Amino acid sequence: MNQRTRLVRFSAWLLLLCQLFVLIGCKPPVADTPQDQEPRPPFENCVHIDTDDNGHCDTCGITVLVVLDFYAINDLHGKFADGDNHPGVDELTTYLKTAIAADDSAILLSSGDTWQGSSESNLTRGLILTDWMNALDFACMTLGNHEYDWGEEAIEQNAEAAEFPFLAINVYDRATNKRVDYCEPSVLIEQDGLIIGIIGAIGDCYSSIAPDKVEDVYFKTGSDLTSLVKAESERLRSLGADLIVYSLHDGYGKSSYDDVSVIPTSKLSSYYDISLSDGYVDLVFEGHTHQRYVYKDEHGVYHLQNGGDNKGICHVELSVNPLNDTWSIREAEFVSTSSYSSLADDPIVNELMEKYEEQVSIGATVLGKNAVSRDGSTLRSLVSKLYYDFGVEQWGEQYDIVLGGGFLSVRSPGYLPAGEVTYSQLQAVFPFDNRIVLCSVKGRDLSSKFFYTSNSNYFIYYDDYGASVKKNLDPNATYYIIVDSYTSSYAPNRLTVVKEFEADYFARDLLAEYIKAGGLQSK
Repeated sequence: MNQRTRLVRFSAWLLLLCQLFVLIGCKPPVADTPQDQEPRPPFENCVHIDTDDNGHCDTCGITVLVVLDFYAINDLHGKFADGDNHPGVDELTTYLKTAIAADDSAILLSSGDTWQGSSESNLTRGLILTDWMNALDFACMTLGNHEYDWGEEAIEQNAEAAEFPFLAINVYDRATNKRVDYCEPSVLIEQDGLIIGIIGAIGDCYSSIAPDKVEDVYFKTGSDLTSLVKAESERLRSLGADLIVYSLHDGYGKSSYDDVSVIPTSKLSSYYDISLSDGYVDLVFEGHTHQRYVYKDEHGVYHLQNGGDNKGICHVELSVNPLNDTWSIREAEFVSTSSYSSLADDPIVNELMEKYEEQVSIGATVLGKNAVSRDGSTLRSLVSKLYYDFGVEQWGEQYDIVLGGGFLSVRSPGYLPAGEVTYSQLQAVFPFDNRIVLCSVKGRDLSSKFFYTSNSNYFIYYDDYGASVKKNLDPNATYYIIVDSYTSSYAPNRLTVVKEFEADYFARDLLAEYIKAGGLQSK
């Protein structure tokens, strides 16, 4: 073969190769010129395809996958600063900032009950936690039942301060039958060319809220909620959403499915409609029940909850192939606080404590001494007596008061350690702002709801007069008892409020006065 023939054949092959590049949408490599400041990568204008769905372009071989990382909290309950038996958010902040720095596709969200439960958060009505979430650029927060503990006004105040939306697709105004204006049904987020829709809802936990705090709103639950979520999912898909995340303040009642097994539909049906997993919802973050689990339902949709009270967070890493509209979960896990507790403290806690110093300073007030550690039952029994004593002092001259107490709940840590007691400690154990009230009650309800209740959270105290009433109870007679506004507003108790102590004076305040007077100095 002579040189001319070789040149002709080489030219033909070169022409064929160029035509092939044109057909598949790629340009051949171009040699650098003196004008080029940086070398051009090969196939820079490739129209990528991935016919075998292996995550690499068939033509140029580059990775086409987009990785998303979700970090979700639920039921934080105001655990902002370090407490007797819980960490604050300082190490968690460091962990999340490190994750965000490593992957700017990280998405942070909360599934409710974020504020209520600590002195710092309660004294600022949640604002200190809202500021923390602003600093970390949370995508959204679903409303939980305890967001309503201070009424709608506190939610509205936080909504104004928040740089992210509050979500609750199913909270409606009773007067207008329209969704309340302080929350949204969903939010759309764009990350690396992908659009993620997040829908938020509060579960059927209406009974976990003091009725007087939600008298102007109602929640759509059951099939009504399912219809709302399906319609919103379809709307978000029509707007280009590649993925639908459901942030639900409700969840499974046990932590026994944390081995990523498939949970039977029967276990879900009490709070979740499995039909949502059939094309409407791709991933579910849950809350409310304070359980820890990572499981899949029969459609392969993951459900996660992290236990609450700052015991950890949920993390899901997704790999998305935008060329083929396919995705898979690389990792779904519960990340325990112990995984990052050794990290350096982020200064944000101290910075925000300084910002709200005027409000939170009362929490450091030392009230007195506690001789021995006292558990939740002991404290609730004591509070029921304090209710009774306070009621007799206020209204005893006008009414024969039978007993004091009612539904009394304690929160983490659930006990009072021996030693000096601060107001912050009391606010953690008794965080609820329920007023003290005098109620009338028929004898039959006094018997079944108080004297002989089967509810282990009801604690009562009575003296000799109450004992005589119990012994000679007239089911049709009217009696008087001292409870708080949560117990009085619970409809099944059939209580009628006669008098209400108007000042902001709650169970913890009665206990604080008792401690100041030396009431816990002896064993």
